[in-house]
This record gives sequence, C-alpha cells and structure tokens, in this order.
Amino acid sequence: METKKEQILIRIAGKDRIGLTAEIMSILSRYEAQILDIGQADIHSTLSLGILIRIDETLSGGVMKELLFKTTELGVTIGFEPIPDEDYEAWAGRQGKNRYILTAIGRSLSARQIEAAARVIARHDLNIDAIKRLTGRMSIMHPERNVRACVEFSIRGFLEDKAGLQRELMNIAAEEGIDFSFQKDDMYRRMRRLICFDMDSTLIQTECIDELARRRGVGDKVAAITECAMRGEIDFRESFTERVALLKGLDISVMKEIAENLPITEGTDRLMSILKTCGYKIAILSGGFTFFGEYLQRRYGIDYVYANELEVGEDGKLTGRYVGEIVDGRRKADLLKLIAMTEKVNLAQTIAVGDGANDLPMLMEAGLGIAFHAKPRVKESARQSLSTIGLDGILYFLGFKDSHLGPQGQL
Repeated sequence: METKKEQILIRIAGKDRIGLTAEIMSILSRYEAQILDIGQADIHSTLSLGILIRIDETLSGGVMKELLFKTTELGVTIGFEPIPDEDYEAWAGRQGKNRYILTAIGRSLSARQIEAAARVIARHDLNIDAIKRLTGRMSIMHPERNVRACVEFSIRGFLEDKAGLQRELMNIAAEEGIDFSFQKDDMYRRMRRLICFDMDSTLIQTECIDELARRRGVGDKVAAITECAMRGEIDFRESFTERVALLKGLDISVMKEIAENLPITEGTDRLMSILKTCGYKIAILSGGFTFFGEYLQRRYGIDYVYANELEVGEDGKLTGRYVGEIVDGRRKADLLKLIAMTEKVNLAQTIAVGDGANDLPMLMEAGLGIAFHAKPRVKESARQSLSTIGLDGILYFLGFKDSHLGPQGQL
C-alpha cells in the first residue's frame, strides 16, 4: 500500500554560516524528502531560508525532531507549517503566471520611497514575492562612494490597469526623486539584443546645434527654437530647417573642435563597455548631425548611426541647408524597426533611450522605452524614466548587478 505523503514548510532564520544548507539537506536526504520549493535571502549575514518538502507522513515526526536538534546546535531558529494538498495545488497553479519586475533606483533609497511604491503595488492587488538589491552596499564611513541604490521587486498577480499603475509610479518618481521601471517578467526582458540612443542631451550633455549656433553668434535664437521643439510645441521638421538656416557661413573646422570636446553623459563609458561585452547591437538615432554621431561611433564601436547631414559648400562653410531625409520622431521609430529586422531581433527585445518629444515614437515602439533626464511631457508619456543617476542606470533596468561587474564594466 502506498504511504500517504504530506507537505511541510520549513522556515529557518538566524546567523548565516558556511555549510548550514548542506547540514539541513543531509538530514532531509536521509528521509528521502522531495524538495518542492526553496529560497533564501541574506541581510547583513543574517539568513532567512524557506524549504517546502514533501515526505511520507510516517517520517515527518522524525525529520522535524532531527532538524530541531541540528538547528539548535547551529544557533538558528526553525519553524514548521503543514501545507494541505489543496493549498499547495492552488499556490503551484499561480506560479509562473502574470509576473512583473519593478526596479527602483535613486542616489539613495528611503523607507518613504519604498512605502510609496509598495502601496501602489498593493492598490493594484499585486503581491511582492521577492526583493533583491542590484547595487553594491553603500559605505556609511565613505558616503561619496557608490552613490546609488537600486532594488528589484519580483511581483505576481492579475494586473488589470498596467498603464494606470505606471502613471502612479511616474508620479511618485517626480515627487520623491526616485526612478522606476515596471516590466513584464518574460523571456524578452531577459534577452534584450538591440539598444537605440538619442544623442544630444542623452549620450552627450549638450545639443550640438546649440554649440554650432554659439560659434556662429546665433545661440539665443537657435536655443529658443530647440527648446520649443523638444517640448513638442512646434513641428520638429519646421524647427530643424529654421535652425540649420541660421548656421549658414560657419566654417566646418568648428565641428571638429566641438566633437573633440563633447561633454559625455555620466555612466556612458561603463554602459557602452558592458553592452558591447554582452553582444548588444547599439545604434544612434539622432535629430542631430552625423558628424558628431560618427565621432561617438568611433569612440564606442557603435554599430549604426542615423542622423542629419549638413550641406557644406566648396568654400568649406555650411550652406544653411541639409542633405537627405530629416531624422525626426517618426523616422527614428521606423529606423528602430528597420535595424531590428536587419539584425533579426524581435521588437520586444529592443530598447530605446531618449529625452525629447521627438524620441517618443521610438520609446513607444521599443520593447523597453526609457525617458532619460527627459522633458516633462516626455516623462508623462514614457513607461520608464531614469533621472536620478547616470546612463549606466539602464543596466539595472536590464537586471545587471554591481556584484557581476568590475569598476570599468568588465564582466
């Protein structure tokens, strides 16, 4: 006659030590226990270990007695809870379905910020299954080191209003000085392959057309048009034509001087190094100019550059016109899809990063669209936002941990 089996949830907590798991498993193996689930978390060398076992009912008393003696010897506490068959089946049936990842990033994280995010999760009837830290532990004696904090929440539940949840998180981000990324936890999130960047005010901390305009003596006029365009107040094509016309007569030697002194955005070097090491295809899709995009391409080994070409006269000066099709918002989205098709990458595996209104089409098209230090209108429309730290904060949205990365980005 087949022996009846039961499920027992074992909870162990206390000071962590080498070999503890091996000791526990040694006892369970002698009783031929089946491991249905296991999980462990460590905070400041203190562990919380959970093990769900299935075992013959006739053996459960003996295994609990041995475990109690062993954990007393090891200096940790233990608890037992029987799990009825029906409860286990209901729980097991929910596993692997409707899973999400919420990433929270800031220069530091406070209890108030975490509470605000947790309450949004609870209001949408979602449950937090696990929390893990992605950034290195911060120093309290040297607070200037590792000035960033990131935690990742694993969440499960039936989400009826994803757009509403993301809006709430974006509101908290603006109020509390924290960044969020909320993504479905599926195979595409773990297999991103193509990332497309805007250039001006994203990869570099300036607008190249403004730099050119200052050298030409029309900086204020061009800057005013640029701001209107980036806020979405005027059509990008119209504004671009007006601004380029104001550059007429500028010697192209000025472009080389600007390119060699571009202010690179914080975290770009580290981000690019890691992305290249991991085999990502990288593209610049910019409403700026190819001259500067190609400079960055040589510096970082970028695979694709699409931007605008300024017309140069025989005298080596800008004519105030451009050559070819303008790379505007719609064109950026089309190029993202074209590159994905060329590289045989599913759109769900793509990432787009930008700051302006003309980046919104590609941010919405990509599997993961990130508004980086973006204008208010862009933040309101984007699904993910990064404003508190540098560009390498994107790595945390992709699930990278500092413990896996060297200071220069080596894996």
